[in-house]
Amino acid sequence: MAPTKTAKTDAKTITIKQIGSPIRRPFKQKAMLIGLGLGKMHRVVTLQDTAEVRGTIARLPHMVQIVD
Repeated sequence: MAPTKTAKTDAKTITIKQIGSPIRRPFKQKAMLIGLGLGKMHRVVTLQDTAEVRGTIARLPHMVQIVD
């Protein structure tokens, strides 16, 4: 039996809120929102603070906002 992986509890997280509508946006931008767990206005999600998440947020500065 293989050992199970446990999630790190000390991992940094980032909370983001959707502030822009995906209506009339390119398909890639809609797909990035869905990948972040967003898709409807004013949704808030907490994700691990990784380079991939930061890069996606940097591509959508007009649609997402980092919440403190």
